[in-house]
Amino acid sequence: MSAQPKAASVPPEEPAVPAVVGTPAPEAVAPIPEKQPAAAAAPIETAPVAFASGYLEAAPLDDDYDNDSAIGDDVQSSTASISSSILEYRAIKGRTYHSARHPTDYFTPNDEQQQESVDLTHHYLTILLDGKLFLAPLKEETLENVLDIGTGTGIWAIDFADAYPHVQVVGTDLSPMQPTWVPPNMRFEVDDASLEWTWSNDTFDFVHIRYLFGAISDWNALFGQAFRATKPGGWVQSGEVDVEWVSDDGTVEANEAIQTWNRLYRESGKKIGYSFTLVADDVQRKGLEEAGFTDIKVETFKVPTGGWPLDRKLAEIGNIVQATIENDIEGYTLMLWHNVLNWPAEDYQMFLMEMRKALRNKRIHGYIVQRYVYGRKPETA
Repeated sequence: MSAQPKAASVPPEEPAVPAVVGTPAPEAVAPIPEKQPAAAAAPIETAPVAFASGYLEAAPLDDDYDNDSAIGDDVQSSTASISSSILEYRAIKGRTYHSARHPTDYFTPNDEQQQESVDLTHHYLTILLDGKLFLAPLKEETLENVLDIGTGTGIWAIDFADAYPHVQVVGTDLSPMQPTWVPPNMRFEVDDASLEWTWSNDTFDFVHIRYLFGAISDWNALFGQAFRATKPGGWVQSGEVDVEWVSDDGTVEANEAIQTWNRLYRESGKKIGYSFTLVADDVQRKGLEEAGFTDIKVETFKVPTGGWPLDRKLAEIGNIVQATIENDIEGYTLMLWHNVLNWPAEDYQMFLMEMRKALRNKRIHGYIVQRYVYGRKPETA
């Protein structure tokens, strides 16, 4: 997910061999057991409760409602980061970003503050899917190798590896910001998914791709790489969100700070060539179809940006979304504001203050649109 104009491509003569990070202990490299007892792995389910359509009803408010209510302060990041002192990260206004030597300039930081938001995001998405890690109809008995693209802190990959200990899991990202101690059946690698993948054909039973908005310029190429690396009969799942806020009752459209947020992403995406409107543009479904996947399914959700919904599950999700953004609203916007669009620096802190007010205002009934699309590689591909 990037935010500055793209840097020069890596010269062809440089090998694109990914670096291994967080290699498990020696016993972790033992061969995969031929068959795992059924009780050792969590059951695989596929049918979530979707709420993509219909009017989202807000909970009633008293005149003196607590405008600052949000998720508690005891939510902590579940992973640790590798010390940035040994890594060549860029420093921009006190935040660290992926290495300047890397061909991709992602728009969010890779420091601990942003990592906390990444883990909170995983939490609300898991609640959204009723505790499931994926929607694709995977067959547990045939799973051997799984790839997590854009793994971030590695929290999804770690959860998957814990749930299915007989499966080998690999997580890749631009920076080695994942924990060094991981389940024995997984590892992390530094790699750029926008470049040619180094994996052999027909390697993975499942390729999981999540929240690469603002990171990929050619989505058809990305899904084409995923198709090549997936085994016949295997699945690829993409989970993305449109960053722009909307509402069913006009309360978002009437708020100036939120409309500035929306314009920030809309104009930045056009300038850098990395889309932030993947759902509206139907990029995932089109990309999977173009790559050759079949049995494509689409699940779309409304994800509240605060705890205003009457529905208790949606209110819980909304509170965590609010905490996710409030935790690092600067990290989501700083590079776009200052380095991409060069908007007036003196207006930035006022924008942050007004956005925090909007997040805590339960009379603003905003949500973002989340979409999961998954498809199967034909057996005779």
